[in-house]
Amino acid sequence: MPEGALLHVVLVQPEIPPNTGSIARLCAATGVRLHLVGPLGFSLEDRYLKRAGLDYWPYVDVRVYTDWNELAPAFAGGRQLYYSARSRRSYLSASHRAGDWLVFGRETSGLPRDILQGKEDSTFVIPIRSPNVRSLNLSNAVSIVVYEALRQIGAVTGV
Repeated sequence: MPEGALLHVVLVQPEIPPNTGSIARLCAATGVRLHLVGPLGFSLEDRYLKRAGLDYWPYVDVRVYTDWNELAPAFAGGRQLYYSARSRRSYLSASHRAGDWLVFGRETSGLPRDILQGKEDSTFVIPIRSPNVRSLNLSNAVSIVVYEALRQIGAVTGV
């Protein structure tokens, strides 16, 4: 588990500042490291990004990468799990462990196909029951997966 991170959330080319701000707040609340892979669809100085994260930004362990190739060496020794609306495997079938890298794509198009190619066994979807909805909001999807992963590794306790 690199540098003591319980889990890693990776956002590949996020586009909507409030989603990233909400995910940053989630990461601050759960002690999960956040990795932002560019190009980003906004500036890290964006007021909407900061508003969504409120005053929690000092508590977010965030790393920023210019592109996927710059991030790749950081994966050393960690296991990557990908989340995509194009998968057929439910996120509930994923077996999580401490140090996992949970990888999510951009809001409008998801993870690029070249990143997902050959990773079918480690790519999962959050099932949607309604045929009228094609995907969940990115911050909601990340929240669902992070808390399931934390539950599985025993890092969520009752109040």
